Amino acid sequence: MFLNYIKSFILKKTLKKSLRNVKDESLSSPIIGVGLIVDESNFLKTAALKQEIISNGISENNIKVIVFRDVLKSKEVYLEPAFGLKDLNFTGGFKEQSINEFISEEFDLLINYYDEERPFLLLLTNSSKAKFKVGFSTVDKRLNHFLITIEPENYKGFTSELFRYLKILNKI
Repeated sequence: MFLNYIKSFILKKTLKKSLRNVKDESLSSPIIGVGLIVDESNFLKTAALKQEIISNGISENNIKVIVFRDVLKSKEVYLEPAFGLKDLNFTGGFKEQSINEFISEEFDLLINYYDEERPFLLLLTNSSKAKFKVGFSTVDKRLNHFLITIEPENYKGFTSELFRYLKILNKI
């Protein structure tokens, strides 16, 4: 418990420092690759959300999902790569290879499907090399280029709103 407190403290300090250097990027090409970060501590319909994105014209092969969970059970098998606080080292870096691969991939669109400001998720979003980031309006506004005000349980409304604006911007 005490080690998790120290990790959280170091993570918040690292995040605060990295948020000072947030770079503005613009999306100039159409959206092909999509990254999806989901907090399954509060939202358990990741597969349905992914299907909604697919139904809006994104190929299933071009969607990569990574899931955050408060508690990871060692014997449980997860459909998507899952991570937790244990996957963070004391320098504010990620130990898990799947997280590092997700961060290093240059997505055209990164969907941050979480509405609580958890330092681990914020650092993951900030570290991503995505060109265009979308998330909820309750999260730090410096991280996302486009913010949607809606309840997380309404994933159909979220995706319809997102793709409506992406069509207006001629990105799909």
